[in-house]
Amino acid sequence: TRLVLQGPDPFQRQVGRQVLEAYGRYHRAEFEAFFNRGLVLGLLQHGYGELSNRDPAILDYIQAGLRLIMSCPSVLELFELLQVEALRLVCERPAPPLCARLCQLLGDFPQCLPRGRKLSLAFCQQLVRSIAHFQSQGSREAELRLYVSQVTQVSGLLRSVWKAEPDTLLPSLQELFAVISAADTSFEPSVALASLVQHIPLQMITVLIRSLTTDPNVKDASMTQALCRMIDWLSWPLAQHVETWVIALLKGLAAVQKFTILIDVTLLKIELVFNRLWFPLVRPGALAVLSHMLLSFQHSPEAFHLIVPHVVSLVHSFKRDGLPSSTAFLMQLTELIHCMMYHYSGFPELYEPILEAVKDMPKPTEEKIKLILSQSAWTSQSSSLPSCLSRLSGKSETGKTGLINLGNTCYMNSVIQALFMATDFRRHVLSLNLNGCNSLMRKLQHLFAFLAHTQREAYAPRIFFEASRPPWFTPRSQQDCSEYLRFLLDRLHEEERTLKALSSAKTSESMSEESQTQEAVHKAQVFAEAPCIGSEERTLIEKMFGGKLKTTICCLNCKSMSQKEEAFTDLSLAFCPPASLENIGPKCMESSEVKDDYVVQTNTSATSLAGETPPNNLEVNGGCDTVMNEGTIKDFSAEPNSENVTNSELNKVQDHRNMSQRLEGKNTLSVTDLLNYFLAPEILSGDNKYYCEKCASLQNAEKTMQIIEEPEYLILTLLRFSYDPKCHIRRKILDNVSLPLVLELPVKRATYPRAVVSGGWSVGVEISDTGENIAKKLKPSGADEVICPQLVPYVLSSVVVHSGVSSESGHYYSYARNVTGSEPSGLCNQSTALSLVSPQDKLLTEETPCTVVENELDTEMPREWFLFNDSRVTFTSFQSVQKITSRFPKDTAYVLFYKKQNSTCGFNSNSANGLWVNGDPPLQKDLMDAITKDNKLYLQEQELSARTQALQAASASCSFRPNGFDDNDPPGSCGPTGGGGGGGFSTVGRLVF
Repeated sequence: TRLVLQGPDPFQRQVGRQVLEAYGRYHRAEFEAFFNRGLVLGLLQHGYGELSNRDPAILDYIQAGLRLIMSCPSVLELFELLQVEALRLVCERPAPPLCARLCQLLGDFPQCLPRGRKLSLAFCQQLVRSIAHFQSQGSREAELRLYVSQVTQVSGLLRSVWKAEPDTLLPSLQELFAVISAADTSFEPSVALASLVQHIPLQMITVLIRSLTTDPNVKDASMTQALCRMIDWLSWPLAQHVETWVIALLKGLAAVQKFTILIDVTLLKIELVFNRLWFPLVRPGALAVLSHMLLSFQHSPEAFHLIVPHVVSLVHSFKRDGLPSSTAFLMQLTELIHCMMYHYSGFPELYEPILEAVKDMPKPTEEKIKLILSQSAWTSQSSSLPSCLSRLSGKSETGKTGLINLGNTCYMNSVIQALFMATDFRRHVLSLNLNGCNSLMRKLQHLFAFLAHTQREAYAPRIFFEASRPPWFTPRSQQDCSEYLRFLLDRLHEEERTLKALSSAKTSESMSEESQTQEAVHKAQVFAEAPCIGSEERTLIEKMFGGKLKTTICCLNCKSMSQKEEAFTDLSLAFCPPASLENIGPKCMESSEVKDDYVVQTNTSATSLAGETPPNNLEVNGGCDTVMNEGTIKDFSAEPNSENVTNSELNKVQDHRNMSQRLEGKNTLSVTDLLNYFLAPEILSGDNKYYCEKCASLQNAEKTMQIIEEPEYLILTLLRFSYDPKCHIRRKILDNVSLPLVLELPVKRATYPRAVVSGGWSVGVEISDTGENIAKKLKPSGADEVICPQLVPYVLSSVVVHSGVSSESGHYYSYARNVTGSEPSGLCNQSTALSLVSPQDKLLTEETPCTVVENELDTEMPREWFLFNDSRVTFTSFQSVQKITSRFPKDTAYVLFYKKQNSTCGFNSNSANGLWVNGDPPLQKDLMDAITKDNKLYLQEQELSARTQALQAASASCSFRPNGFDDNDPPGSCGPTGGGGGGGFSTVGRLVF
């Protein structure tokens, strides 16, 4: 024994072990008498001579002795002694070598493990505490390897105990959590605790995490501390499943909306997690946690920007390795980085070095990035861990944000969403530099930025509503969305023009009036040749929505012509009155409309090309059905017996009646029909005769309208409200109108040197023309001689729907999709039925091959249409848009947005080098800061709400109702039946945490 324990060199100690073993084997009785309780107790408590009792050699000697007397009766006494001494030793926090040696002894002789529930429980808990005190004694690789093997030995024994006695597992985990959640700054638990994680059954993860995150006794500070230390465990080289538990805990905290903890932990630990990517042994786990932390931290770029400076060097390191595993990790890291740069655009100076470093790596598609981001946000975590609390209301699965109805403001919400989904317009608005400006455009930019980047499910546009509401609109009452849209665009246009005038006033003082006029004409010529180049003088509204109409009136007596050009931002399309198709009735005159004491005079802004004045009185006769909208009138009636009407004109009337009957014979009108009707020539006769200056008298005349400049976005308003003179209200025309997905607009471009450049700006051109008191539109027989205009293809972008029977009541919502001018329009050529050309045989064709095209388009692009209904945003399809009126008779398309195809005016998002979100430009810093601040506030609101609910649920659990819940769960909530019931959780909560 002296040689074994005190031998001066390894050789003598080895000789001593061999001799002792031979003696014990051949002289068992003598050895049994020598190796007794007193010797073992003395060795364990006092050591041997100069040898300390905490030297692993003591345990080596005892284990060798136990082997030799295993068949002797006295060994049972030693087992009892060792059960007590093992517990004592563990309570004294042995160093890793001694603890590992003890665990090896106990592993070989399980009879020495403490017996009984109380003692075995204490042993496990104290062993966990002992591991928490482990520290490596050296930093060389050999020393570290030895240390890791010692820790593995200890954790292996714990696993054996947990397997043999399952009752000890939960209390051991309770002790583990108590250790890592302690706020004592003088003691830092060892990372070696990570070795225990792999021995916790993964089946327990859901129950354990749920009970841990919902236990009211666990304070936020403790949870933060515990989570930070669990993340530190990623440094442990042989740990398995650590990342699984860390991610599960992060998701569990998100599910109960404890966002403050998540924010603090992420910002504290994100750099440490990233640094672990340098070490191949722990890289897989670190990358999994890093991905979850970054992708879920979507309210602010702060966490991502902490690691951005270190990305390039890590990428180069992976590339230098050239190992297959390094390449695979690099691809995963690249995908993660692309997702984050997509989500947080606007920092090219930070991202360009990274893009350069990963340029030869595959880039994920935009659809994949959106999917990854939507699945990873904190606000989407509650479904992964069902809880007793109701589901968190985060941004919808569409990734789009709704607008809260502020009290009958759906007319504004539907228009704003349609404008927001006008991609090129949105990008231009977001790219404007409006710092220090308190304009309406600045408020619109602010609203668009929040719609694009907020984490709220719905945003309340209070500031914008107050700034953009027309003064005559009564608050909290329903209004006409078309009127609001027109007012909004006009305000934005005038505001920009005023600001430009103020800024250019100083620079243009020296310029003479004549040179200014010449320059204006020159710019108009340049614009005519290249519509999107050199158009700096045009406002954004003009560039996006502005077009031009040319009205020509030809006197049928002297053949003299009068022309006028006017700008428009939308075209109002009237329906064909059925009464006028049956019999040619008396005339209808233009009228004014009184609404809420606000008089809308019929086209008073441009009374006449030749100076005549429309009558002010309202005259309505029998067979005339007047269709009007804000002073717009359209009528078919004609007077063939008028003295100056020729036979050819009678033929025109008959042709027009035939055409109208064909139109009425069709099952469903289309937008194409209404637009053709708008562009068809009109005969001015009877009370609507034209005053010809050359003839110096009233004459019959023909009026034609042509589009000479097409807008980027064509806004069409369907005039669904007809004026009822008996009841003095505007009734709604509920006719279904089919909406072509692809539309071709005939444009006859103006030649500017010969044309009159109009200095005025008219927002919206009504069908009744622009100031003539005209009520008759007839098809001329000579139309075939007109030069066929160029057909410009448009695709449907948005549809604002009105639900109800009156303009003063009902509800608005909108359908929309993202459409950019650069999208292919090859399908347009197939839809010849939609061409708006003059020849009568093509004007109203009954075949609609475009239906096939639309179906193809819709199946090719699934989930591209969205339904915006105030706060709610959902996916929908083009079929739903088309069938809305047939399914819901009171829901009719009212305002349509069409986007011009093959346009060169839009932003080219490809050149943005992947730095724009959805191709949108980077936000200015003050806007980004405001959104980040609001996102953080939103998370805090959600957290407060969740805690309040949790407290209410806890107090309700004392009631007589089972599980403490109401009998009926609210619709769409995750009630007790959804996740296993509240009672089960509380039991685990009391047991574990």
